[in-house]
Amino acid sequence: MSPRAWRILSLALALLAAALLGALIASHWPASGRVNSAPAPGVRASAPDTFAPVIERVAPAVVSIYAEGAPTPAMLVLPDLPFLQPELVPPTRRMSSGSGFFISADGYVLTNHHVVEGAERVEVVLHNERRLRARLIGSDPATDLAVLKVSGGRFNYVDLKRAGSPKVGDWVIAIGNPFGLGATATAGIVSAYGRDLGSAFVDYVQIDAPINRGNSGGPSFDAEGRLVGVNTAILSPSGGNVGIGFAIPAETARSVAERLIARRPIERGYMGAALQDISPDAAAALGLAEPKGALVASVTPGGPAAVAGLKPGDAILKVDGRDAEDAETVTRAVTRKRPGDRITLELFRRGQRLSLDVTLVARPPEDLLQRLAG
Repeated sequence: MSPRAWRILSLALALLAAALLGALIASHWPASGRVNSAPAPGVRASAPDTFAPVIERVAPAVVSIYAEGAPTPAMLVLPDLPFLQPELVPPTRRMSSGSGFFISADGYVLTNHHVVEGAERVEVVLHNERRLRARLIGSDPATDLAVLKVSGGRFNYVDLKRAGSPKVGDWVIAIGNPFGLGATATAGIVSAYGRDLGSAFVDYVQIDAPINRGNSGGPSFDAEGRLVGVNTAILSPSGGNVGIGFAIPAETARSVAERLIARRPIERGYMGAALQDISPDAAAALGLAEPKGALVASVTPGGPAAVAGLKPGDAILKVDGRDAEDAETVTRAVTRKRPGDRITLELFRRGQRLSLDVTLVARPPEDLLQRLAG
């Protein structure tokens, strides 16, 4: 073969090799930096054809709740004009509606505390329109959970021990009684975990399945029918659904419900210290590198924190070895403990780091704490 023929053959082989290498790279490396050009492993490329099988299975456990409050006293309204007669406004009762679901075959129902708060009469309506009177077993305002009890047979129920843990982006199904319409199912996804709505006791699950007034106390499920949480609140400028809903996680609901049914007190840890977030200015004044942690504003005399040596002006940086992002982080770490438990606080005081062990006591009722704070 002539030298010219060898050069042509070598060039052809080089071009073929380059093409094969390019195809190999393209099949393993996303073009233009895209990471979602193909469905992730185990994920369907499209939405489920239907949620009907799941909803048909779980819906019989969901109930609508109607609560009737104590009557307001009659009022005599005096008119502004002397020639008009006074008007007697008759007593009225506060009526509210919400949702709930059976958590046992013998008739225990889980719902929100605010659905039945102050109610003198509570009625639940089953999926088959059967109406039953309910009595309050117990409630926990701190987590906004309550347990009711009805009689009248055996019921379909949601097993609280079979909880789901869908990832952000996974499907979620909400069932409830929006606006008193009765059993209504909606679907969406889990939007986020660990949302803070101002509660020291609950890290909320955020979902975008449409929920509205009346959905409070109803369940949300994953695509397999496992409980995700108890729908509790929405964030909305108009009062209607805008795709931002919040649910109490199933694990929190289970823990509280079990204690309410057993009529055991809901005990949480307490150390007796008022905390506040550390601002950038406060961090600079304290000599901290960044505004993280909790600043001790005051200490209850004779309380666990005071006995352990905690002082106003201390900056709590860690609790049991975990970073304290802010005051809420510390409070939640404390309240998740039980009376008698011990926690270790890592502090920054006057330029030095030190560690304190605090033995917790039972947290006083929230209304008492609010009065003391006021």
